[in-house]
Amino acid sequence: MSHTGLEEAPRTTSQDGGGEGLLTVLIALGVNAAIAIVKSVVGAITGSAAMVAEAAHSWADAGNEVFLLLAEKRAVKAADERHPLGYGRAAYVWSMVAAFGLFAVGAAVSVWHGISVWGVDEGESDYTLAYIVLAVAFVLEGYSFLNAHRRVNRDAEERRISRFQFLQRTSDPTLRAVWVEDASALTGLVIAAAAMFLHQVTGDARWDAVGSILVGVLLGVVAVFLLARNMAFLVGEVGDPAVRARALRWLQERPEVVSVSYLHLEYVGPERMLLVGAVDLAGDERESEAAVMLQRVEDTLLEHPNVAAVVLSLSNPGHAPLALDEG
Repeated sequence: MSHTGLEEAPRTTSQDGGGEGLLTVLIALGVNAAIAIVKSVVGAITGSAAMVAEAAHSWADAGNEVFLLLAEKRAVKAADERHPLGYGRAAYVWSMVAAFGLFAVGAAVSVWHGISVWGVDEGESDYTLAYIVLAVAFVLEGYSFLNAHRRVNRDAEERRISRFQFLQRTSDPTLRAVWVEDASALTGLVIAAAAMFLHQVTGDARWDAVGSILVGVLLGVVAVFLLARNMAFLVGEVGDPAVRARALRWLQERPEVVSVSYLHLEYVGPERMLLVGAVDLAGDERESEAAVMLQRVEDTLLEHPNVAAVVLSLSNPGHAPLALDEG
């Protein structure tokens, strides 16, 4: 477009990220399901508490991907009379369910198992098979992580912000979840391998229990982070300041608009926003003509794929216009 100044914003889920988002989740699901089965078998054979915790970790991640698939599918459902802003926020609901599952299944089970086997020494174990499984899992998890990491890197660079800032701000809950969960999975594998190694070297089985507890704590931190971010978007996360500034600039440059006294952008789904504003129109038009002008501006804004709905009204005469640096 000459659509709007919003066109300068990064590419979005609705534009070309939908297929990528689904592929990212499917890759993560396949990897975690396969790894969970193998870890469970090896955990039972070796009796390693850290390996059992890693198995719980992978099962929790695999279950989460199912919920994230539901989030991807539900969020793109077209708007209807009962949901005029669409179903985008459903993505945050399902992502919260996934995050709670990660906390309940992964974190709680791992910590409980570590505590329950504390001080219990089942004798010498051959961890060779466990090390092999962890190494293979690291390669597979690394592949899934790199797939998500490429998307995070690309979008963070386009927004000119750090990866951490992007993961905090992005309205795409599935990308955030897959990246964070894969990163924690790689960290968990290192913790499990170190715990088993220390058990072997020292002969103290408590190291294995420590590994299980640490994996659980790691998953708990990740789950709380994901729960907090999804809750923020559910209750109403405002649009990125840079995007708001572009929208304000675009409105101010419209020939029909003299000034803008109010502008609010709020996410209603992954990369979908509600725009509410108050403007002072050019000229001294009659009410019917002013309504037509406002509608024309709204229709142009709605052409942008990131805009789910627009509500513009006339500015109150007592309200001062916004300056561009307020965007």
